[in-house]
Amino acid sequence: MTTLLGQRSLVQEAAALRDGTDDPVDAANRSCDRIDAVDPQVRAFVPEAGRRTRLLEAARRRAASGPRAADGRPALYGVPVGIKDIVHADGLPTRAGSELPPEVLAGPQATVVGRLCAAGALIAGKTVTAEFAVTAPGPTRNPHNPAHTPGGSSSGSAAAVAAGMVPLAIGTQTVGSMIRPAAYCGVVGFKPSYGRIPVDGVIPNAASFDTLGCYATEVAGVALAASVLVDGWRARDGAGRTELPVLGVPAGPYLERADDEALRAFAEQRALLRAAGYVVREVPVMDDFEQIVDQLFTMNRYEVARAHADWFARFGDRYRPETTSAIRQGHIIGHAAYEAARERRRAFRARLAADRAAAGVELWTAPAATGPAPAGLTTTGSSIMCLPWSNAGLPSVSVPAGRAANGLPLGLQLVGGFGADEDLLYGAAGIERVLNAAGPRREDGGPDPARRG
Repeated sequence: MTTLLGQRSLVQEAAALRDGTDDPVDAANRSCDRIDAVDPQVRAFVPEAGRRTRLLEAARRRAASGPRAADGRPALYGVPVGIKDIVHADGLPTRAGSELPPEVLAGPQATVVGRLCAAGALIAGKTVTAEFAVTAPGPTRNPHNPAHTPGGSSSGSAAAVAAGMVPLAIGTQTVGSMIRPAAYCGVVGFKPSYGRIPVDGVIPNAASFDTLGCYATEVAGVALAASVLVDGWRARDGAGRTELPVLGVPAGPYLERADDEALRAFAEQRALLRAAGYVVREVPVMDDFEQIVDQLFTMNRYEVARAHADWFARFGDRYRPETTSAIRQGHIIGHAAYEAARERRRAFRARLAADRAAAGVELWTAPAATGPAPAGLTTTGSSIMCLPWSNAGLPSVSVPAGRAANGLPLGLQLVGGFGADEDLLYGAAGIERVLNAAGPRREDGGPDPARRG
């Protein structure tokens, strides 16, 4: 029986493609073979007739037109990539997980897809999203256990990487749509600072929060992708710095929203990091957490309703109940309430930054989700552990960090300062090494994709 889990290292695969020990046609066939083998069970990709023919043609063109010398090949030469189905890509329809006519949703190719192609990547296809990246789940299953959700809304992208269909996939996050699926599926998910990857060509959810990000199996993989996708990326090599980043634990009502199992695992992770030499400080923050939640959803629902004003007026009967509910909630929020929520967010961002500075914290740490992936496919799980960081527009990453009692993955969430994405991923790589050193090995000898922390 074919296992639904697979490990394809983006760093290793990209290096082999660049140096010529691997070939774009072989990489394309590898993805198509894997999609054929496991996607009938996982359902991470939007079905596409003729996928292999299209992808092999693109791979042959890439091999024929690309630089012959390895040192002239771009960073993602020949790498197959999954694209969340709210992101426009030339030649592939955008359905956004909905029943609306694709021609109504069509638009110019997104800048993020253009950057991938310019870096040599191959577009393996569209990955499943919750309807319009809100909350109505798509058909994707969790590769660790198909009876459980993979999370959302970037469900297909996370599951495609976890199942080894592609070594890289693109998703989006408005509240918790990148980080939570990464944790549930046992992969690394990276959400940059708000605005550092252009979102043109992406169907909006709530424009004040929407952020593009990526999935890979290791921190180095998302860092490689970020070097191509993120505006003004500044490579970090660690030169001149030997000290470890100071880690902060956001003590208070926010952290209390995680379940007991997630909190026990988080305590174990902190103990491991302290033993490895990290300073970990508990910092009381967000004592008004309920008001922060209310503020975000006031803005979110107001913006969702306006983003869908035209489509909902014409095709409202084709929307799923969860999306309809979100839009109707937005209809009853007035402009004055929205502006008041925007002002409260500005104050929250300033206060959180001041608390971080006063405590001398470089990276916040927290569970990436309230616990392991819930059973069933009627929900994508809670986004609450990601909410304040998305509200503040901060960069975040989820690193696999243990397993729950039922064997499903857990994730450790790391959050950096606004615009300090490079420092976040550099710090996350060190923390990943600590967690890997503490974790078990798979039966094949490779690192467990959901190693225990």
